[in-house]
Amino acid sequence: MKPKTAEFILCKILGWKMGPFCQDPKALILGVPHTTVWDFPIAALYAIACGKQAHILVKQSFFFWPVGPIIKKLGAIPLEETTRGGAGAVRQMIDAYRNNDEFLWSFAPEGTRSPVKHWKTGFHKIAREAGVPVYAGYYDWGTKTVTCGGKFELTDDLRSDMIRLQQHYKDLGIKGFHPEKFVFDDAVK
Repeated sequence: MKPKTAEFILCKILGWKMGPFCQDPKALILGVPHTTVWDFPIAALYAIACGKQAHILVKQSFFFWPVGPIIKKLGAIPLEETTRGGAGAVRQMIDAYRNNDEFLWSFAPEGTRSPVKHWKTGFHKIAREAGVPVYAGYYDWGTKTVTCGGKFELTDDLRSDMIRLQQHYKDLGIKGFHPEKFVFDDAVK
């Protein structure tokens, strides 16, 4: 799909507004809040409209015909169920950054479309080990805005970074497709 076609579909047909896309050739882009399977097509159209492709890890079980070839074309990378959420997935992504001159990866820190207070932290390890910046991207279903957001600086203090990250998203006031599924850690004010 050509960027202009993706932009037409996203903005004119679906009514979304696009924020700026990251300019780094390698980056980890957070996609928050993740409350519906429709987050992926919105994010994929956004990346294509910006002339980029952001990859995501998707359960191997989603790669059946006719869905598999479509989501693979949109940047989905199959993840074996046995490595899902574990060290294998982290290693797979670190290697992808190291083996490519350009690689953008979109990560949903909630890890699921269900409500979770404690977000997945694998992105933190991946970004630190691969030496790539993290962008606090979001899709706000309330205002129909999708963006990579700004760079989010990580520290050596994982817990503090996660609280700070959730607070950042809470302060934005963004809404998920299912707002009741977008929840925060009890430490977030």
